[in-house]
Parts: sequence; C-alpha cells; structure tokens
Amino acid sequence: MDLTRRQLLSAAGVLALPAVLAGCGGGFTTSGAEKSTGTDTLAFTTWGTDAELAGFRTLISGFEKANPGKKVKLNSVPYQQMFSTIDAQLQAGNPPDVFRVPYYTFGSYAGRGQLLDLSSHLPSGFADRFTPAAWAAVQGKKKPYGVPHHTDTSVIFYDKAALAKAGVTSVPTSLDKSWTWDELSGVADKLRAALPDSAFPFAYNWQGNGVTRWLTWLFEADGRFLTESLDGPAISSPAGLEAVKFTQSFFAKKYVPPNASVKSTTYAADLWYSGTAKMVWGGAFMVPDADKTAKGDWGVTFAPRKSRSASDFGGNALVVTAKSQNPELATAFLDYATNEAQMRAFCETASLLPTRADLVAKGITLAVRPELSPIFTGQASTVRASDSSQVASPDMSKIIPVLKDNLEQAFVGGASASDAVAGIAKGIMQAVTG
Repeated sequence: MDLTRRQLLSAAGVLALPAVLAGCGGGFTTSGAEKSTGTDTLAFTTWGTDAELAGFRTLISGFEKANPGKKVKLNSVPYQQMFSTIDAQLQAGNPPDVFRVPYYTFGSYAGRGQLLDLSSHLPSGFADRFTPAAWAAVQGKKKPYGVPHHTDTSVIFYDKAALAKAGVTSVPTSLDKSWTWDELSGVADKLRAALPDSAFPFAYNWQGNGVTRWLTWLFEADGRFLTESLDGPAISSPAGLEAVKFTQSFFAKKYVPPNASVKSTTYAADLWYSGTAKMVWGGAFMVPDADKTAKGDWGVTFAPRKSRSASDFGGNALVVTAKSQNPELATAFLDYATNEAQMRAFCETASLLPTRADLVAKGITLAVRPELSPIFTGQASTVRASDSSQVASPDMSKIIPVLKDNLEQAFVGGASASDAVAGIAKGIMQAVTG
C-alpha cells in the first residue's frame, strides 16, 4: 500500500496539537514503540511515506556500515499516533533516542526541556552547513536542540489550460519576476471572469494546523507576529492589517471557494485536483501525487510578493531526547543524516527540499518532474531566519488556535480585519505569558 500525501493530510486534519500538520509524510506500519536501549543500539521513531521510510532505511544502513557494531532500530509509527506515542513515552521517562518533529512543534518540546541541548555534542562548525533560516528553526534560547533535516515550502500549482483560456499569457519563471499582490489579483480577476460560478481562481493551503502558512502573507508585507525576543505580539502593525485585509478579500471577491477557509475539512490540494480551483499553493511533496492525479497539463510558479518575497518554512527536524542513553551515538546519527550525500539522496527521492546551504546553492533534482526543482528551491531561499525563528517559538502550539479562530472570523465570520488583528495580538499575548 502506498500512502500518499493526500491521505496524510486527511488524517492530520483531525489531530489535536501538538501533532500539527507537518507538510509531508504519513506512515502506515508500526513495529511497536521503541525506547532508548543502550550504547550500541539507537532507537529512532518517525512517521513517513513509503519513499521517506525507504530513505530512512537507506540512511540507517549506511550509518551502520560506517559505524561497525552500532545499530539503529527504526520504529515507523502512523502519523495519527506519532505524537501521542512520543508524549506518552516522554511522560513515562522511556522515550526513543531520536525522533522526527515538525519545526512548528519543535519549540514546544525544546521549551519543556525534553530535548537534548546539542551544543557540546556537535562538531565544530556544524551550524555552517545549514541555511540561516534552517538553523534558526532548531534553536531554543540560542542553543541547538535538533538538526534541520529537510524543509518544504509553497509555490503556486496552476492549470495551464485554464490560465490560457482566461487570457493569462505568461507566468513568472524567475523569483525576481514573481507576481506582486496586485498582479496576482489581476490574474484572479481574469480567471473569475472566465470561470463558471462552480469554479474558482485558486485555493490557499492554510487548512487545519497548516494555518501557519498564512504567516507567509504577513512576512511578504514585511511584518512579524512575534517580537524579536519572541515574548510578545508584533502583529498590530500596518503589515499585519494589510495581510489580513488582502487575504480576507479572497472570499469577498470569490477568488476562493467558500469552503476553503482555515477551518475547512476540505484541503486546498483536493480542490485543485478536482478542478474546482485552477491554482493552488502547495509544496514539493505534492509533485508525485500531482503527476498521477492532476487533470490536464499543469505547471508551478513562484508565490507572490509585496514588500518582499517570503515563504512558509515547512518540513521536519531530527531531535535527541534529553534522557537518551545514547547521546553520542544519537548525535553521530544526526551528523550523518545531514551530510551532503545523505541529505541529497533523501530529499530527491522523497520530493522534499534540503536545509544545507551548499545543496541550496547547487540545487537538487527531484525524482519526479525534475524540471520543477529550481522553482521549489528558489522559493525556499526566500525564508529568512527572522521568519523561521518565530514559527519555532516554544509557544507556537498555543498560537496556532489563536490564528485559526481569528482568521476564520475574518474570512467567513464577518469580523473586520482590525478586529482580527486585535484578536490575534491578544491571543498571542495570552499564549506567551500564560
């Protein structure tokens, strides 16, 4: 059975925090929970698609060959059970040595002291292998509590025939030529005029706990939602109001289906696959499914820009639990997993994006639709450390419901943009001080 990313999204949508939408992967087999076992065997718990789990098995095999006598026991857990399993083991004091965690859940574990501070375990210069945004996403009080294994980010998938029929004769092919917000609105207006009432120009992938992807609009307006010290709200700004007003207009102008709000149980990708939406924001992880499922000829282009280009920082980190009996072996495994050859092989096969600066500079070649690779890696390069560090806040699991509730009211509940910004600011203050 090949578990697709679409099946993962459907499963992840019903989960409670901190099992937030990871933006990639979902397992289907389990070998029983494994705990830290001693100096020669490492326990590693993860979820993953077939391609991701195959990548991890290859990674483990290579690590064991490079470290004779050492073993890594892989425990593949269904995504629906991943974090309830980890949380129960952490509470019981018998967690695995290593596990995989989304960046916007990472901060919760680091903030509770459940992860190993890797400062004294990593080799000299280790941080230099990663992009600043990736390294910022695994920091807790300026100390590394994990390693950025891979990322993903959202670009625009589009139906070529629909855009051509609406008179959209070209799409951006370089990051510096990406549509501005005004130009995106112009494209949406043309599509709206050319489409029947049952179809829509686009859908945005902010459903469920993917609401963190809304923050891209805020970053594009050169705004923040947290202060630089991450201890208070910063969204009460012209940029915050501008981002809410612009995205609120998607519903008023019927650019998006009414059921495409943040609390919808219908995912944006499915609206695009069905032909209801002619464009959709999505990550590289969608490419294999799109290659099999999407109707007609399709392409991808860069996300739009306002004051600057920006992107969501998706993907996952690898972390070592604070009570690991194998801290040195676990750290060696993280080091090996983020070497250039290993990261390239994993990302290209699993249709994910690298976090190493050298791989970002050189580029990777996705196994499916390799010609699209530069667009995804180019879009990922727009993530700033100041953006990713906010999303990795230890309070993010409490901020996500605040974003959901207030944006839902702004989009489909009749609330004004100013009320939504004020509500988000109030909720963030309660999250970071409570």
